[in-house]
Amino acid sequence: MSDKKSEVTLEDIVSLCKRRGFIFQGSEVYGGLAGTWDYGPLGVTLKKNLMDLWWKTFVEDRDDMVGVDAAILMNPKTWQASGHVDTFTDPLVECSNCKGRFREDKIDTSKCPTCGEKDSFGEPRDFNMMFETHAGPAGPTKKRSIPSKINDDGSRVVYGSIESEQEWDQSSTVYLRPETAQGIFTNFKNVVDSLYPDVPFGIAQQGKAFRNEISPRDFVFRSREFNQMEIEYFIHPDNWEELFENWRADIKSFLESAGVDMAGVNELEVPTDDLAHYSKRTIDYEFAYPHGSDELLGLAYRTDFDLMNIQNAAGKKMEYRPKDGSPAFVPQVIEPSFGVERLIMAVLVSAFKKDEQNGEERIYLALPHDIAPVKYCVSPLLKNKPELVAKAKEVYDQLKVNNAVMWDDNGNIGKRYRRQDEIGTPYCVVIDFDTLEDGTVTIRDRNTTEQKRIKIQELLS
Repeated sequence: MSDKKSEVTLEDIVSLCKRRGFIFQGSEVYGGLAGTWDYGPLGVTLKKNLMDLWWKTFVEDRDDMVGVDAAILMNPKTWQASGHVDTFTDPLVECSNCKGRFREDKIDTSKCPTCGEKDSFGEPRDFNMMFETHAGPAGPTKKRSIPSKINDDGSRVVYGSIESEQEWDQSSTVYLRPETAQGIFTNFKNVVDSLYPDVPFGIAQQGKAFRNEISPRDFVFRSREFNQMEIEYFIHPDNWEELFENWRADIKSFLESAGVDMAGVNELEVPTDDLAHYSKRTIDYEFAYPHGSDELLGLAYRTDFDLMNIQNAAGKKMEYRPKDGSPAFVPQVIEPSFGVERLIMAVLVSAFKKDEQNGEERIYLALPHDIAPVKYCVSPLLKNKPELVAKAKEVYDQLKVNNAVMWDDNGNIGKRYRRQDEIGTPYCVVIDFDTLEDGTVTIRDRNTTEQKRIKIQELLS
């Protein structure tokens, strides 16, 4: 992993997100909960726009893709067959002095990063990151009843007592899914039987995933509750190299359209010795975040590992029968896997800009138009002039039919521009007295701050 860092600091991003309503600490009013984040009015729209762009790019605009939305809670056999129950672990160490717990591979174990105690860590132990819960009314097993007899005089004769420990009925144990991929694999046969698509074809899914991280950190980059966007692309192994290269090109095109600074992206070819046991080839796409280069997404050739696991564990054939009558086979898989929060961070870091206007520092987000939470801001030049307010409302209502539009009449025009710059609004539209005379408005470009007058109808079209 490279040590390359963005010039934008984490403080820059966190401060802007809190100040302008993008992202807040989860449960902040109660002191927060580590590893959880709430998306505010602008953040939820930015996230939706990015997820919609991904879905349109990889599902709606393609003829070889379909989508599913699998349940978060799945039969626990899913996670046993996939290996998550036994191997989905991080190395955990605990400080004997302050009892702080950390991932061994992320700290210098010669000194506790919390209390400063030296040589206070014992041997690491495996920590499974899956969240357990229980489905249905099953709870702790009850203590077995004590055999007894009531005599005629009301006294009780106890023949003996049999105690049993209170333990959870393990048959009720389920897990919050740690990834969305398995919901795709378990629905492979359902999709084939219902739609019978041609190979190669892909199944896409977006949704929540949960990992009980030992040390959530770096804002939303590593959290306990997050969103994934994953594709399992089912192929015949004969031409996997060509299809793998096609996916590399498609990923690059998507990242560019999402506004990710490609100068900060590094494709890391995972060495053969470091490949996961199911992978024949993997590329980790790293991005230069404020905390250093770290994984943004992954592209893996997973072979037939997952479908064969299901076939062996469930006893059901995962074969695909080609329409031309050629022999049936178990498809192999190419998997592009995106983390939504990591993508949001990369987009915000890429878009965060500073310049100087009239001797003052200006901060703005150079977000692409398609993903900006607000496309236009409409303002009357003066909010105490009813005729300007009425005309501005008319323009606002017309623009809002097909765009995300914000109304802002608070403060002077300069302050309004600064607020809109910080949230990434591409254009500010001002209605003034000339508008009432000739039907033109002033439109200001966020990136260049240039202003020009155009007809209202030109604006609407």
